[in-house]
Formats: sequence, C-alpha cells, structure tokens
Amino acid sequence: MEEGLRERKKRETRQRIADIAMGLFLQRGFDNVTVAEVARAADVSVNTVFNYFRTKEDMFLDRSEETEDLLARAVRERRAGETAAEAVRRDFFEALDAGDWRYGMSEGADVFAQRVRESPALQSRVRMLDVHREERLARTLADETDADPDDLTPRLVSAQICAVVRALIRHFAMRQMAGEPAALIRTDIRKHAERAFDLLEHGIGGYCPRPEPETPGLPHSGERPTAAPR
Repeated sequence: MEEGLRERKKRETRQRIADIAMGLFLQRGFDNVTVAEVARAADVSVNTVFNYFRTKEDMFLDRSEETEDLLARAVRERRAGETAAEAVRRDFFEALDAGDWRYGMSEGADVFAQRVRESPALQSRVRMLDVHREERLARTLADETDADPDDLTPRLVSAQICAVVRALIRHFAMRQMAGEPAALIRTDIRKHAERAFDLLEHGIGGYCPRPEPETPGLPHSGERPTAAPR
C-alpha cells in the first residue's frame, strides 16, 4: 500500500529526530544529552519529541523493533528445506559480508557499544531487548512447528540461537573497542561464527525445517511409494 503524505512526513520527522539525537549521544555520551537539547537541535518542541519517542532510551535504540524481530523474521522467511538454525546462519553471514548494522558488525559499532557500556539505563534497555528478541523467536518457532503450549523445545532452541548471536556480537564489539579495524575483525570472526553455527546445528540443526514443495506425481511427504506391479 502506497504510503500517504501524512504518514511519510511523520516517518521522516521521527527519523530526523532519531538521527540528530544519535549524533549528540555518540559525540557527548548518552547521559550528557538532555531531551530538551535534542529538541532544540532538531528544531521541534520537547512535546513533539515525546510524541515520537516515549523515553530518551527509545531515541538511542530507535531500531529496537526491527532488532527484536530480527531472528524471528529470519526463521519466518527461511527457504524451503532450511532449518531455523540454517536460516539464522545465512542471515548472519549475509549481514557480515555486507557490513550491515543489524548484527552490530558495522563501522562505528564500537562507539555505539561504548555508549551503552557508559550508561546503566542503556545497559538495562539492551538486556530487555535481548529478552524480547529471544521471546519473539521462541513464539515464532512454536508457531512454525505447531508446538504444544507445554512444549519447552521452542524456548530451548531460541535460547541456544540467541546465545550464539550474543556471543559473536560481544566478541566483535570488544575487539573493535580495543582498536582493531572492523574489516579485520569481520574476516576473523567468520571463522568463529562458522564454528559456532556448526556446534549449534549439530545439536538442533534438524529442528523446524520448512517443508519442501510437493512435486506433482510424487508421493506426499511421509507417504510410501506404491510398489510397481510385476
């Protein structure tokens, strides 16, 4: 559906406020910037800022909705025959190769991580983001496998996938904050990620595959072919 003019202007205003706020946060530190300063820099009122962002933390984590849904979306959009672990693995390496922001492995991610480390409020919000991401993935896995409400498997699988992703993101951030170039870390972290996903897939790799499309004239999945008459 084509975006209306009003919706487009609201989206652009929200993005402009977030971009200006992030610039101030990264330059001066999250706790050293007030909402009033963001409003003045964006040439809007404080009330306007709060119309778009419930809290100051929401401005820093303005992509939290997309981040929380990241792994669940990778599973929902997995290819035919692809398991949940394989789908996340593919999405991770696609982002790594492109230097995309979504797994925290892009240029400037170290400054972002440093600002989080400096602020207890941001640390708390990032922890909640991790919790929500894991919960969303678990719900998606339960939906995709039609799991019984008492089945703990979707939560167990979600916890394992999220633990691998968190470990890789943290490893990248720590090395980048230590001064290593992002391109060099991405090259090295590929080996760590291959090993991590190998370990993950050996345990849960066969869980939650998307069914292969049925070929006309061939038996349905699980149906034994009838023996040819002699």
